[in-house]
Formats: sequence, C-alpha cells, structure tokens
Amino acid sequence: MKQPSDTDLYRYFNSRKAGLLDEEQYRSFAIFVPLIYKEDGPHLLFQVRGKKIRQPGEICFPGGRVDPGDKSAEAAAVRELIEEIGVKNTEVTVYAQLDYMITPYKFNIYPFLGEISSEAEMNLNRAEVQEVFTVPVKALLKMEPSTYNIYHEVQPEETFPYHLIPGGRDYDWRTGVVHEHFYEYEGRVIWGLTARILKHVLHLLSSR
Repeated sequence: MKQPSDTDLYRYFNSRKAGLLDEEQYRSFAIFVPLIYKEDGPHLLFQVRGKKIRQPGEICFPGGRVDPGDKSAEAAAVRELIEEIGVKNTEVTVYAQLDYMITPYKFNIYPFLGEISSEAEMNLNRAEVQEVFTVPVKALLKMEPSTYNIYHEVQPEETFPYHLIPGGRDYDWRTGVVHEHFYEYEGRVIWGLTARILKHVLHLLSSR
C-alpha cells in the first residue's frame, strides 16, 4: 500500500468510526420485542396504545425514544418496557439486537428481542397502554401477511430553484416505496412498523 502523503490526516481518518450522515437531524427509538413462555410454548407480547397518545388504539411493541440519559439503545428499550408494562428489571432478559431500520421520516429504529419472565406481574401504564395480549409464535409462523405498497412522491417547495438543476421542472426525481404488511389474529390487526419488525423476527425464528 502506498504510504500516505499526510500522516496526520491519514491517522485522523483511519481512526475515525463511520456514523450516520446528518445524524443530528434524526431521532432514535428503541423497541423491545418481548417473548413470554406459556404452557403451549413461546408467545410474542403486544400492546395497544393508549387513547390519549399519538396513534391511539394501534398495536405495537413496547418502546420509545432513546433519551440522552440512556447508556445505549438497548438500555432505552428495557427502560421503555419497564415503564410501559410495569415489569421489574430482574424479570427481563435481552437476547440480542435485531436489524436496525432507518425510516423515510428520519427515525432510527433499534429493535431488541428479549424475554419477560412468565411469572412477572404487569402493572400497565394506562396513560400509554390500554391493554396487552400475546400471540403464540407457532400461530404467527403459519401466517402469511397481506402486503400493500405506499409510494412516496417528491414535491419540492414552491420556491425551489429549478433553474439550478439539469432538466429544471422536468428533472427525473427518484421516488420510493414502502411495503406495508398486515397480520390479522382474532380480530386484531398488526401493521405498520410493528408488522415490519414482526416479519423480520418471524423470519429469524423460522430459520433457526
């Protein structure tokens, strides 16, 4: 390998760890995907969002924003789990981090798979959680979700300087698509971000 012309500059970049470009514009969220073992095997636990918070009534996994005081995204996921469903830290085991996600809305999503003790007593935070329920993993593995597309179009603001780009108003913008999955179980509908994470978890569980 060629020796660097500027040793100091080389050392600076060689020791630098890559991050996310424009990271300060993104918000980070941690999700806990809870397993709980019952007589018929492992279940996944879901919660129904409270009536007075955003997206009330939707089904999700416990989770929330990573706060500055959190030591890590994993710590945030455990904290949110404890705050929302009222279990003790000693009743929670983290298995591993799942694949993270960057959404079109500048959210970083860090999901973690873990286990809640089957003997844990839950004391739900009713301001955030209406109820919780579980679904057997074996039932979820048999499901084939329905999938629909959401297309993201580009719409520049009115004062956008078209005269500064090739093609002007006829510029060939790239567009995006999000695949939305829907799981239905006993009258409940799991979709959106939760369904995307669920599909990922089920893929991993089925390939054990």
